[in-house]
Amino acid sequence: MIIPIPGLHIQYDARGVHLWSDEPLAVLSSAVVGAELTHARHIINLRVTRGYDNRAPRDDLDAFARELGIVEPFVGLMTAAKTECAQVAVERDAAATVIAIATVGVSHPIAAGITPAAQIEPNTINIVVVADARLTPAARVNAIITATEAKTLALIERDLRAPHGGFASGTGTDSIVIATTERGAVYEYAGPISPLGALIARAVRRAILDALQ
Repeated sequence: MIIPIPGLHIQYDARGVHLWSDEPLAVLSSAVVGAELTHARHIINLRVTRGYDNRAPRDDLDAFARELGIVEPFVGLMTAAKTECAQVAVERDAAATVIAIATVGVSHPIAAGITPAAQIEPNTINIVVVADARLTPAARVNAIITATEAKTLALIERDLRAPHGGFASGTGTDSIVIATTERGAVYEYAGPISPLGALIARAVRRAILDALQ
């Protein structure tokens, strides 16, 4: 698939999603592997079976990375959702382009603050946002908040319900990656009514809505 950010590439199938860049991306994530990285060229999202309980998930992600020919540090996510059904949404204005890639599994929806703590089920909404822009540290945190709000709004719009019967806010193992090319316009804010935040929110919301059709 060709995406409109120069030097950025994506492929996805039943094994997983692989997003890679010709140049290192600045990253902030809650990834299973690579969450400590500040820069990476590869972001992968490995599909696992329902009931997955390997206590060493890095081993499986490392094996998938080798399969893809990755020989450097990477950001690695996991999901039981169908990765061949990953949704890619693009939003842009005159200054920036934003891409959101989402894999959505909602067999075990929860409502944050209401659903009690329980054993983790590998059923996950994974979101990767890439912005062709420069972000300050505060804007990166803004971007995570904005993407999460857009995700939850999409779930509400699709009337997804948590075990207590009210609206779901996500699943128990959702993960997110914010990545930027660090070129072009500089953004100090990425809240939902800022120019960049509006692009992020629209892209994430559309990717989640499309996945839940």
